Amino acid sequence: MTSTQQLPDGCAVDTVDIARIERLIQAMPDDLLKLFSAQEIADAGTGAGQAASLAARFAAKEACLKLFSRETALNTIVAMDFSVVRDAYGAPHIAVTAAAEIVMGRHLVGEIKISLTHTATTATAVALRVPKTITPSFGGRFLYRFLPYRRAVILENLNRVYGANVSQGQIKALAQAHYGHLLTLFKELIAFRFLSEASKKNLVRVEGVPGMIEAFEAGRGMLILTGHFGNFEVSTVAGIEHFPQVKGRIHFLRRPIKPKWLSDMLTRRFNQAGFGVVGRRGSLEEIVSTIEKGDAIVFPFDQFARKPEGIPVEFFGHAAGTFKSMAVIALATGAPVIPAASWREPDGTHVLSFMPALTPILDEDVGAEITRNTRAYNAALELSIVRHPEQWWWVHRRWKDIKRKK
Repeated sequence: MTSTQQLPDGCAVDTVDIARIERLIQAMPDDLLKLFSAQEIADAGTGAGQAASLAARFAAKEACLKLFSRETALNTIVAMDFSVVRDAYGAPHIAVTAAAEIVMGRHLVGEIKISLTHTATTATAVALRVPKTITPSFGGRFLYRFLPYRRAVILENLNRVYGANVSQGQIKALAQAHYGHLLTLFKELIAFRFLSEASKKNLVRVEGVPGMIEAFEAGRGMLILTGHFGNFEVSTVAGIEHFPQVKGRIHFLRRPIKPKWLSDMLTRRFNQAGFGVVGRRGSLEEIVSTIEKGDAIVFPFDQFARKPEGIPVEFFGHAAGTFKSMAVIALATGAPVIPAASWREPDGTHVLSFMPALTPILDEDVGAEITRNTRAYNAALELSIVRHPEQWWWVHRRWKDIKRKK
């Protein structure tokens, strides 16, 4: 379970000369969109107070960057990753891009609070980091201590992603919260089979259905980019009841598991729910054929991939063996890649979310094109993970030596 603390853990201040922004408006008005969002420019108006308003917003961007000095120095985030928006009462808030949200997530920052002011000559902004607090359940703390399945792997993974930015106490709390998630997941899988169909459907809220249906209607097929988030089996099996018109047209890409009877049982359950199953090994022709029919392939993308299937691509700042086949298939077929994730809400219900399709990255060098798109897929996973960090599958060895074993 995650919640937000009331006390900030970091503060930054920045001041901007209003005359500097006035000169920019007069000399290079077309360059404003390089520094401000269209909404910020509209909110600043065109009157005498425009320069002061924009100066305050630019000070806010600079203050936000100061909160994450290392990522700013590395150019991981830039001023345009932060913008000032107003709520219904006119109070300023900070909106962030995906890149900034990932950086904030790796610092376990839930939000940034902002205060703006200006004099006749200067504008000042104060930015406060408000952290997420991780509150493990009793069951999570118990499992962490007495039944620590793969605890060393979980802690190693968490330290790789968060260790440079947060305390070891926060790392431990996040690991305990993850064990609590695993315990809840196990309970849900047992209870789920005894629920009525109506109860199953009401257990899940689905986001982004219109966009997904539109992708189906386009007839180009699609690749659904996902990972081991939340209770994906519950959210998908129950979630499809919210869009039954596509039953039989969504196919999960998965490896057979041992023992065979368990693999067969899981395949049967997916088929009964209205999903197809495609084997991952040696299935390229079947995948392409499925996409060419206009159907969707669900591609779990967060597992380690060894050569020749995998290539080293950045994942949370570290090289990780990542499947290149998704980029190859997407670029060859023109099928859109749609990120999807699921998570459990505090009240025990689930959300299955389909996000907008990723924009393909084109490059004259085919190898670079595959790598750059694969990196974009990893970044989409990072965004979903940092939003609900305790509900990702940290027990998996995501970072390994990519060389094939002899």
